[in-house]
Amino acid sequence: MGAGPAGLAAAHGLARRGHDVTLFDAHPKLGGLNEYGLATYKVAGGFAQREVDWLLSIGGITPRLSRQMGRDFTLDSLLDGFDAVFLGLGLAGVNALGIAEPRVQGLRDAVDFIAELRQSPPSTVAVGRRVVVIGGGMTAVDAAVQARLLGAEQVSMVYRRGPESLSASEHEQHWAQTHGVTIRCWARPLAVEADGGVLRGMRFAATTLQDGQLVDSGEQFFLEADLVLRAIGQSFVREPVGQTIALEGGRIKTDEQGRTSLARVWAGGDCRAGGRDLTVEAVEHGKRAAESIHADLMGVARG
Repeated sequence: MGAGPAGLAAAHGLARRGHDVTLFDAHPKLGGLNEYGLATYKVAGGFAQREVDWLLSIGGITPRLSRQMGRDFTLDSLLDGFDAVFLGLGLAGVNALGIAEPRVQGLRDAVDFIAELRQSPPSTVAVGRRVVVIGGGMTAVDAAVQARLLGAEQVSMVYRRGPESLSASEHEQHWAQTHGVTIRCWARPLAVEADGGVLRGMRFAATTLQDGQLVDSGEQFFLEADLVLRAIGQSFVREPVGQTIALEGGRIKTDEQGRTSLARVWAGGDCRAGGRDLTVEAVEHGKRAAESIHADLMGVARG
């Protein structure tokens, strides 16, 4: 379940060993992060779908798209119909700002903004003249740079701690700055300001460290914006898999081979606890799980 890097690697590994694999995904295309989660400027030439085509060319893999766990089927129903299940669900939840978030046009998640740009002609995606991106990771950088490339006049990335705490690499930070993105540290969102349902901008509280704790300094400032993008991290949504599977740190607990607490269920990629949220690691999770699933199935077959 899940056709991102982990799910594709698991499916390929199992098909290569002679198993029939059904590959479910909630999206209308296979590829996961590589298809929906990377900025358009990073992935020219349709490389994600070329990679998918190569993986499927091995045969034995049947995609079933636009099928969502929890809506179209359950984990129990998959276990009733299949010998083993691999969960490569990714992180479907987006962390909230922790303030009131009115329903106004122009306030949206950065991951949705990036996904829309990947699946639509750029001219059809609304990008304001003044854009604020809240967050300090690579998703924030992707969204900010993409907004500048699409013609935004002012783009600011705002992060609550100091520059040394940014999770975006120094290379990514430099990339953003060379494209005209202003990175403002030591500030947290205080309020979304709108007038008559129209977004005006964001008010921020300046922050500082006091006895090792992040606190407000007492100063505030306002950034005008007609587009505000949330990029403050994602989380695993457990509802689709139910309450019986064990979690650790908010993600699915597994052993080194990807086995979960439920018999015949493996997991890998970003939804698996203890990972580094890297594509290469997700692929490795899928490969290891395929080996483990194959060994289990063959052990059962030998009796």
